[in-house]
Amino acid sequence: MADLKIQNLTKTYGAKIAVNHISMTIKAGSFVAFLGPNGAGKSTTVGMVCGLVAPTSGQISLGNLAIDATSYRAKLGVVFQDSVLDRDLSVAANLKLRAQMYAHIDPAWQQQLIAHFGLTAFVTQKYGTLSGGQRRRVDIVRALLHQPAILILDEPSTGLDIQTRRIIWETLAELRRDTGLTVILTTHYLEEAQSADFVYIIDQGTIIAADTVANLTRDYAAYQLKLTPVDAPKLLQQLQAQGLKAKSDHQTISVAVPTAQAALAVLNNCQSLLTDFECRPGDMNDIFIALTGKAVH
Repeated sequence: MADLKIQNLTKTYGAKIAVNHISMTIKAGSFVAFLGPNGAGKSTTVGMVCGLVAPTSGQISLGNLAIDATSYRAKLGVVFQDSVLDRDLSVAANLKLRAQMYAHIDPAWQQQLIAHFGLTAFVTQKYGTLSGGQRRRVDIVRALLHQPAILILDEPSTGLDIQTRRIIWETLAELRRDTGLTVILTTHYLEEAQSADFVYIIDQGTIIAADTVANLTRDYAAYQLKLTPVDAPKLLQQLQAQGLKAKSDHQTISVAVPTAQAALAVLNNCQSLLTDFECRPGDMNDIFIALTGKAVH
Protein backbone atom coordinates (compact mmCIF):
# COMPACT_ATOMS: atom_id res chain seq x y z
CA MET A 1 0.00 0.00 0.00
CA ALA A 2 1.35 3.42 -0.99
CA ASP A 3 0.99 6.89 0.50
CA LEU A 4 -0.70 9.68 -1.44
CA LYS A 5 1.56 12.75 -1.69
CA ILE A 6 0.33 16.22 -2.61
CA GLN A 7 2.94 18.94 -3.05
CA ASN A 8 2.28 22.68 -3.46
CA LEU A 9 -1.05 22.04 -5.17
CA THR A 10 -2.63 25.20 -6.55
CA LYS A 11 -5.69 25.92 -8.67
CA THR A 12 -6.64 29.34 -9.95
CA TYR A 13 -9.55 30.51 -12.07
CA GLY A 14 -8.45 33.83 -13.46
CA ALA A 15 -7.75 36.05 -10.46
CA LYS A 16 -9.57 33.69 -8.07
CA ILE A 17 -7.42 31.26 -6.06
CA ALA A 18 -9.51 28.16 -5.35
CA VAL A 19 -6.68 26.09 -3.86
CA ASN A 20 -3.58 27.78 -2.52
CA HIS A 21 -0.33 25.76 -2.31
CA ILE A 22 -1.73 22.78 -0.42
CA SER A 23 0.73 20.06 0.64
CA MET A 24 0.07 16.85 2.55
CA THR A 25 0.96 13.17 2.80
CA ILE A 26 -1.97 10.80 3.35
CA LYS A 27 -0.76 7.53 4.85
CA ALA A 28 -2.01 4.28 3.37
CA GLY A 29 -4.92 2.84 5.33
CA SER A 30 -5.78 6.08 7.09
CA PHE A 31 -9.06 7.97 7.26
CA VAL A 32 -8.49 11.64 6.48
CA ALA A 33 -11.11 14.39 6.51
CA PHE A 34 -11.08 17.74 4.72
CA LEU A 35 -13.30 19.93 6.87
CA GLY A 36 -14.52 23.33 5.83
CA PRO A 37 -17.50 25.38 4.65
CA ASN A 38 -18.91 25.35 1.14
CA GLY A 39 -16.51 27.08 -1.23
CA ALA A 40 -13.46 26.37 0.93
CA GLY A 41 -11.66 24.46 -1.86
CA LYS A 42 -12.32 20.92 -0.67
CA SER A 43 -14.06 19.63 -3.80
CA THR A 44 -11.56 21.36 -6.09
CA THR A 45 -8.75 19.60 -4.26
CA VAL A 46 -10.53 16.26 -4.64
CA GLY A 47 -11.11 16.99 -8.35
CA MET A 48 -7.37 17.45 -8.83
CA VAL A 49 -6.53 14.30 -6.87
CA CYS A 50 -8.96 12.36 -9.10
CA GLY A 51 -7.41 13.80 -12.26
CA LEU A 52 -10.65 15.51 -13.28
CA VAL A 53 -9.39 19.05 -12.63
CA ALA A 54 -6.01 20.13 -14.00
CA PRO A 55 -3.84 21.79 -11.35
CA THR A 56 -2.42 25.22 -12.09
CA SER A 57 0.75 24.02 -10.35
CA GLY A 58 1.93 21.34 -7.98
CA GLN A 59 2.36 17.57 -8.00
CA ILE A 60 0.29 14.55 -6.96
CA SER A 61 1.58 10.98 -6.71
CA LEU A 62 0.60 7.64 -5.23
CA GLY A 63 3.78 5.80 -4.34
CA ASN A 64 5.76 5.79 -7.59
CA LEU A 65 2.67 6.46 -9.73
CA ALA A 66 2.20 9.93 -11.20
CA ILE A 67 -1.31 11.31 -11.57
CA ASP A 68 -1.28 10.97 -15.37
CA ALA A 69 -0.65 7.21 -15.20
CA THR A 70 -3.58 4.93 -16.04
CA SER A 71 -2.63 2.71 -13.12
CA TYR A 72 -2.91 5.72 -10.79
CA ARG A 73 -6.58 6.27 -11.59
CA ALA A 74 -7.25 2.55 -11.28
CA LYS A 75 -6.26 2.84 -7.62
CA LEU A 76 -9.04 5.35 -6.91
CA GLY A 77 -12.73 4.93 -6.18
CA VAL A 78 -14.74 8.14 -6.10
CA VAL A 79 -18.20 8.99 -4.80
CA PHE A 80 -19.17 12.37 -6.21
CA GLN A 81 -21.73 14.77 -4.78
CA ASP A 82 -23.94 14.05 -7.81
CA SER A 83 -24.51 10.46 -8.88
CA VAL A 84 -23.10 9.15 -12.16
CA LEU A 85 -25.49 6.17 -12.38
CA ASP A 86 -28.45 5.72 -14.74
CA ARG A 87 -31.78 6.42 -13.04
CA ASP A 88 -33.72 4.27 -15.53
CA LEU A 89 -31.67 1.11 -14.96
CA SER A 90 -31.92 -1.25 -12.02
CA VAL A 91 -29.27 -1.29 -9.34
CA ALA A 92 -28.02 -4.64 -10.65
CA ALA A 93 -27.83 -3.36 -14.24
CA ASN A 94 -25.97 -0.23 -13.15
CA LEU A 95 -23.42 -2.26 -11.23
CA LYS A 96 -23.02 -4.72 -14.14
CA LEU A 97 -22.30 -1.87 -16.57
CA ARG A 98 -19.80 -0.36 -14.17
CA ALA A 99 -18.09 -3.71 -13.61
CA GLN A 100 -17.61 -4.09 -17.38
CA MET A 101 -15.38 -1.01 -17.34
CA TYR A 102 -12.70 -2.97 -15.47
CA ALA A 103 -10.66 -5.95 -16.58
CA HIS A 104 -11.09 -8.06 -13.47
CA ILE A 105 -14.01 -7.73 -11.07
CA ASP A 106 -14.36 -10.43 -8.43
CA PRO A 107 -18.06 -11.52 -8.36
CA ALA A 108 -17.68 -12.64 -4.76
CA TRP A 109 -16.40 -9.20 -3.79
CA GLN A 110 -19.34 -7.54 -5.55
CA GLN A 111 -21.82 -9.75 -3.71
CA GLN A 112 -20.04 -9.03 -0.44
CA LEU A 113 -20.40 -5.29 -1.03
CA ILE A 114 -24.09 -5.65 -1.92
CA ALA A 115 -24.70 -7.53 1.32
CA HIS A 116 -22.57 -5.26 3.54
CA PHE A 117 -24.24 -2.06 2.31
CA GLY A 118 -27.73 -3.60 2.50
CA LEU A 119 -28.61 -3.45 -1.21
CA THR A 120 -30.07 -6.96 -1.50
CA ALA A 121 -33.68 -5.93 -0.87
CA PHE A 122 -33.75 -3.41 -3.73
CA VAL A 123 -31.08 -4.62 -6.15
CA THR A 124 -33.70 -5.24 -8.87
CA GLN A 125 -35.34 -1.81 -8.49
CA LYS A 126 -34.65 1.11 -10.79
CA TYR A 127 -31.96 3.34 -9.35
CA GLY A 128 -34.16 6.42 -9.83
CA THR A 129 -36.93 4.99 -7.61
CA LEU A 130 -34.67 4.63 -4.58
CA SER A 131 -34.49 6.93 -1.59
CA GLY A 132 -31.54 9.27 -1.25
CA GLY A 133 -29.89 7.02 1.33
CA GLN A 134 -30.33 3.92 -0.81
CA ARG A 135 -28.88 5.66 -3.87
CA ARG A 136 -25.87 6.83 -1.87
CA ARG A 137 -25.14 3.29 -0.72
CA VAL A 138 -25.30 2.09 -4.33
CA ASP A 139 -22.93 4.91 -5.32
CA ILE A 140 -20.40 3.74 -2.73
CA VAL A 141 -20.65 0.10 -3.87
CA ARG A 142 -20.12 1.28 -7.46
CA ALA A 143 -16.93 3.10 -6.38
CA LEU A 144 -15.60 0.02 -4.57
CA LEU A 145 -16.26 -2.62 -7.27
CA HIS A 146 -12.66 -2.67 -8.55
CA GLN A 147 -11.19 -2.85 -5.02
CA PRO A 148 -9.43 0.53 -5.08
CA ALA A 149 -6.65 1.44 -2.68
CA ILE A 150 -8.25 4.83 -1.98
CA LEU A 151 -11.93 5.72 -1.62
CA ILE A 152 -12.73 9.42 -2.02
CA LEU A 153 -16.05 10.62 -0.66
CA ASP A 154 -17.02 14.16 -1.68
CA GLU A 155 -19.76 15.35 0.71
CA PRO A 156 -21.33 11.86 0.72
CA SER A 157 -23.89 12.35 3.47
CA THR A 158 -25.53 15.63 2.48
CA GLY A 159 -29.26 15.32 3.14
CA LEU A 160 -29.09 11.78 4.50
CA ASP A 161 -30.76 10.62 7.69
CA ILE A 162 -28.71 9.66 10.73
CA GLN A 163 -29.46 5.92 10.38
CA THR A 164 -28.20 5.81 6.78
CA ARG A 165 -25.05 7.68 7.73
CA ARG A 166 -24.44 5.21 10.54
CA ILE A 167 -24.80 2.23 8.16
CA ILE A 168 -22.37 3.80 5.69
CA TRP A 169 -19.70 4.63 8.26
CA GLU A 170 -19.92 1.35 10.15
CA THR A 171 -19.53 -0.57 6.87
CA LEU A 172 -16.61 1.56 5.72
CA ALA A 173 -14.92 1.06 9.09
CA GLU A 174 -15.17 -2.72 8.56
CA LEU A 175 -13.69 -2.43 5.07
CA ARG A 176 -10.81 -0.30 6.32
CA ARG A 177 -10.06 -2.86 8.99
CA ASP A 178 -10.29 -5.84 6.63
CA THR A 179 -8.65 -4.43 3.47
CA GLY A 180 -6.46 -1.48 4.52
CA LEU A 181 -8.58 0.90 2.45
CA THR A 182 -7.60 4.57 2.60
CA VAL A 183 -10.59 6.91 2.94
CA ILE A 184 -10.55 10.62 2.06
CA LEU A 185 -13.65 12.56 3.05
CA THR A 186 -14.71 16.11 2.31
CA THR A 187 -17.41 17.28 4.65
CA HIS A 188 -18.95 19.97 6.75
CA TYR A 189 -20.71 17.36 8.88
CA LEU A 190 -18.82 17.62 12.14
CA GLU A 191 -19.61 14.13 13.41
CA GLU A 192 -17.99 12.59 10.30
CA ALA A 193 -14.77 14.56 10.71
CA GLN A 194 -14.78 13.63 14.40
CA SER A 195 -14.10 9.98 13.46
CA ALA A 196 -11.12 10.71 11.21
CA ASP A 197 -7.53 9.74 12.02
CA PHE A 198 -6.34 13.12 10.77
CA VAL A 199 -8.14 16.32 9.85
CA TYR A 200 -7.19 19.12 7.46
CA ILE A 201 -9.23 22.22 8.14
CA ILE A 202 -9.50 24.21 4.91
CA ASP A 203 -10.73 27.77 4.47
CA GLN A 204 -10.48 29.92 1.34
CA GLY A 205 -8.30 27.34 -0.40
CA THR A 206 -5.70 27.19 2.40
CA ILE A 207 -4.98 24.61 5.08
CA ILE A 208 -5.41 26.56 8.31
CA ALA A 209 -4.86 23.60 10.65
CA ALA A 210 -3.83 19.97 10.31
CA ASP A 211 -3.68 17.50 13.18
CA THR A 212 -5.41 14.62 14.89
CA VAL A 213 -8.88 15.29 16.23
CA ALA A 214 -7.55 14.85 19.78
CA ASN A 215 -4.82 17.46 19.32
CA LEU A 216 -7.11 19.94 17.55
CA THR A 217 -9.66 19.54 20.33
CA ARG A 218 -6.99 20.06 23.00
CA ASP A 219 -5.59 23.18 21.33
CA TYR A 220 -8.73 24.87 20.02
CA ALA A 221 -11.89 23.38 21.51
CA ALA A 222 -12.47 24.10 25.18
CA TYR A 223 -15.13 22.47 27.35
CA GLN A 224 -18.29 24.55 27.25
CA LEU A 225 -20.17 25.18 30.49
CA LYS A 226 -23.65 26.69 30.53
CA LEU A 227 -24.61 27.72 34.06
CA THR A 228 -28.04 28.64 35.40
CA PRO A 229 -27.37 31.03 38.32
CA VAL A 230 -29.15 31.78 41.55
CA ASP A 231 -27.61 35.26 41.44
CA ALA A 232 -26.12 36.17 38.04
CA PRO A 233 -24.02 39.19 39.16
CA LYS A 234 -22.45 37.23 42.02
CA LEU A 235 -21.70 34.26 39.77
CA LEU A 236 -20.11 36.49 37.12
CA GLN A 237 -18.00 38.14 39.82
CA GLN A 238 -16.84 34.78 41.16
CA LEU A 239 -15.97 33.45 37.69
CA GLN A 240 -14.01 36.59 36.87
CA ALA A 241 -12.15 36.24 40.17
CA GLN A 242 -11.04 32.81 38.92
CA GLY A 243 -9.67 34.41 35.76
CA LEU A 244 -12.42 33.07 33.53
CA LYS A 245 -14.17 34.93 30.72
CA ALA A 246 -17.92 34.47 31.00
CA LYS A 247 -20.84 35.56 28.85
CA SER A 248 -24.35 36.19 30.15
CA ASP A 249 -27.63 36.05 28.23
CA HIS A 250 -29.69 37.01 31.33
CA GLN A 251 -30.93 33.44 31.93
CA THR A 252 -27.66 31.50 31.70
CA ILE A 253 -23.95 32.18 31.87
CA SER A 254 -21.54 30.52 29.43
CA VAL A 255 -17.88 29.92 30.18
CA ALA A 256 -15.15 27.95 28.39
CA VAL A 257 -12.56 25.92 30.31
CA PRO A 258 -9.63 23.89 28.94
CA THR A 259 -10.28 20.49 30.53
CA ALA A 260 -12.93 18.35 32.19
CA GLN A 261 -11.08 18.76 35.48
CA ALA A 262 -11.30 22.54 35.14
CA ALA A 263 -15.04 22.27 34.49
CA LEU A 264 -15.46 20.20 37.66
CA ALA A 265 -13.48 22.78 39.63
CA VAL A 266 -15.76 25.59 38.41
CA LEU A 267 -18.88 23.63 39.37
CA ASN A 268 -17.45 22.78 42.78
CA ASN A 269 -16.39 26.36 43.53
CA CYS A 270 -19.70 27.85 42.36
CA GLN A 271 -22.20 25.20 43.41
CA SER A 272 -23.98 27.43 45.95
CA LEU A 273 -24.71 29.95 43.18
CA LEU A 274 -26.13 27.40 40.70
CA THR A 275 -29.55 25.90 40.12
CA ASP A 276 -28.55 23.92 37.01
CA PHE A 277 -25.73 23.43 34.49
CA GLU A 278 -24.84 21.84 31.17
CA CYS A 279 -21.37 20.75 30.11
CA ARG A 280 -20.13 19.45 26.77
CA PRO A 281 -16.68 18.83 25.33
CA GLY A 282 -15.52 21.01 22.46
CA ASP A 283 -16.25 19.77 18.96
CA MET A 284 -15.06 20.43 15.42
CA ASN A 285 -17.35 23.44 15.12
CA ASP A 286 -15.69 25.04 18.14
CA ILE A 287 -12.32 24.37 16.51
CA PHE A 288 -13.37 26.05 13.28
CA ILE A 289 -14.78 29.07 15.12
CA ALA A 290 -11.55 29.40 17.13
CA LEU A 291 -9.46 29.32 13.96
CA THR A 292 -11.61 31.44 11.63
CA GLY A 293 -14.15 33.27 13.73
CA LYS A 294 -17.03 31.58 11.90
CA ALA A 295 -18.95 28.33 12.12
CA VAL A 296 -18.88 25.50 9.60
CA HIS A 297 -21.93 25.79 7.33
